[in-house]
Amino acid sequence: MNKIKLSLRTFIIVSVLFLFSCTEKKQDKLLIFAGSASQPATEEIVSLFEKETGIKTEIIFGSSGQVLSQMKINKQGDIYFPGSSDYMKKAENDSIIFPKTEKKVCYLVSAINVPKGNPKSIKSVKDLLEPGLKIALANPENVCVGSYAIEIIENIFDDEEKEMFRNNLINYTGSCSKTATAISLKSVDAVIGWRVFEYWDNESIETVKLPASEIVRVAYIPIAISKFTKNKELAQQFIDFLISHKGRKIFRKHNYLTSKQEAFDYIGAEKPVGGIYNVPENWFSGQ
Repeated sequence: MNKIKLSLRTFIIVSVLFLFSCTEKKQDKLLIFAGSASQPATEEIVSLFEKETGIKTEIIFGSSGQVLSQMKINKQGDIYFPGSSDYMKKAENDSIIFPKTEKKVCYLVSAINVPKGNPKSIKSVKDLLEPGLKIALANPENVCVGSYAIEIIENIFDDEEKEMFRNNLINYTGSCSKTATAISLKSVDAVIGWRVFEYWDNESIETVKLPASEIVRVAYIPIAISKFTKNKELAQQFIDFLISHKGRKIFRKHNYLTSKQEAFDYIGAEKPVGGIYNVPENWFSGQ
């Protein structure tokens, strides 16, 4: 009987230790849903974070709207890291994130991106009206860079020019990375993307800077803890690492603008930062 009691006690202790171990392993892991606007720098930071902390970090990249939908449907994810503030606002309105944990990571400025050497000699947004050009935009329904592009088009073009632009628009891309890749692969002559795309593939992509008068807003990339997190402290640890001197140094290495003043200096003027633009529905890909 004593042996049976001892065996039972041993079994219970081993089972508890096993469950505790599983719980610890489950908690020492992060799941991040991110817009691909930050991908080159974020991948390097995640690798360094894992190396220094031993914490397994899985990151799912996509369009900001797409990954937000994934989080909502699956009710999972420790951190939301979209490509611009408008999608973070949507996450806040849907009670997906803890608003007080939001931090600004870096800043993005709209630009025209063309193949290296600019074979079509595109110098301005008006040049995108030239008949026969092949233009792509990020889908403004789900991709932040697409909504910023549409805002520029709506501000600059009259109705006739918008129709001319549409005649050259051959594709809506599904994320920032796919927008940049369209130029790398020379499948289009130009996109209205981010200034930083050039540095993602400087052998294939060239940036045409827009004049200050054509830039409506500066975007910023925010990050916040998700309400689905299993370990809020661990999620905060990653955010602190990301916005630390070490993390910002990596963003600068990848030629991101790490302050709004840097963005203003690049543009040559101060502009509104962040905010929300409601894209006219006739620009949605299904229209």
